Amino acid sequence: MVIVVALYRFTPFADPAALRMPLLEACEAAGVRGSLLLAREGINGTIAGTRGGIDAVLSHIRALPGCADIEWKESTAEEMPFGRMKVRLKREIVTMGVADVDPTRAVGRYVEPQDWHALIAAEDVAVIDTRNGYEVAIGTFEGAVDPRTGSFRDFPAWWRANAARFGNKRIAMFCTGGIRCEKSTNFLLQEGVPEVFHLKGGILKYLEEVPEEESLWHGACFVFDERVGISHGLRETGHRLCRACRHPVAPEDLGHPDYEEGVSCPACRHRLTEADRARFRERQRQVELATARGALHLGRREDAR
Repeated sequence: MVIVVALYRFTPFADPAALRMPLLEACEAAGVRGSLLLAREGINGTIAGTRGGIDAVLSHIRALPGCADIEWKESTAEEMPFGRMKVRLKREIVTMGVADVDPTRAVGRYVEPQDWHALIAAEDVAVIDTRNGYEVAIGTFEGAVDPRTGSFRDFPAWWRANAARFGNKRIAMFCTGGIRCEKSTNFLLQEGVPEVFHLKGGILKYLEEVPEEESLWHGACFVFDERVGISHGLRETGHRLCRACRHPVAPEDLGHPDYEEGVSCPACRHRLTEADRARFRERQRQVELATARGALHLGRREDAR
């Protein structure tokens, strides 16, 4: 059984470049794989490995400036969901593109998973899913507003174009693990929204703690690794990722005539040319050859971050 850890921390790093190689070396020494992002605003990512390996890397991360009490979400996978370990330097650990957004100054009020239902059931509360359209497509909370954004960068413009429709309502927001809500709640507070809330620990914590029979969650939660989708109890749902368009494919669509492993899915088949499909088929052939040799084919792009 593989331990999968999703983590983030907003904390000032004076020189994130200096942290990169020691962190990468700690991960590789521990046999841990995944993707971690470092920026001046902090750290974000998902890693996977053995219990001992994960504990060793978390110990290294807790020693980073401001990370002593970092929190993380754990789940499991039957197989290693990453092909390699990457530690990358970025301008933002989650890209919103608004210069003055700073979650270390102020964020919305955290709502524990067990208190979430009472909040979102209130008539004066509007619930907004801050994730991207392809994530929302496979699962979301009952009654949540879908901004239909293609990336998190689109959220500020969407809000400014739609703010009036929410009137004087209180705003409750959620995302996969909580990081996008740290920025989006700070953004809304700066935009003058007086009462902003967000689900503490995100969907992952909700699915871990709230029993399925009591849940208001419908469908699967998209995750940025080879599990693709998870549900209540953080169980894998059997979704796959289309290698052509990077959208999740539901288990029931794997038999669809437009689905071809590594080549196309019902969401993108009509947009692809025959030349596109030929190129993707060759890539898939190389992936299968590499797999047969027990090697990693880097063109597979194991995550969608």
